[in-house]
Amino acid sequence: MPHRKNHSPDSVKRTGTYSKVFKWQLAKPGDPMPVSVEVVGSFNSWKPVAMPYDRISKIWQLTLHGLPGNCTHHYMLLVNGQPANDRFCDGLAKPETEEEMRFQLQTLRGPRVFMLFSQTK
Repeated sequence: MPHRKNHSPDSVKRTGTYSKVFKWQLAKPGDPMPVSVEVVGSFNSWKPVAMPYDRISKIWQLTLHGLPGNCTHHYMLLVNGQPANDRFCDGLAKPETEEEMRFQLQTLRGPRVFMLFSQTK
């Protein structure tokens, strides 16, 4: 399976890179406002990156550039440091690495992380 591989500069040149917009919003109006919303994943060595809040659209949004293409990445959204659902994810995967287990989300089918299918032209 090609996900979560370390990408050398040569492999990034061969596979290309792309940008991805991550979004998160409150489940319903009136829910408590979180202190922080972050994204972590195999594309950034599982280091949390803050997602800024847009007061006009009322969503947290972040665009990450230079993600290695033509592979599958695993990631999680964290709200106040806790795993949160991403209704825009490409799918769910069983956590395999220590980092994935650290950030996993409990679902009816067991622990899961989100999948991002990266494709470049």
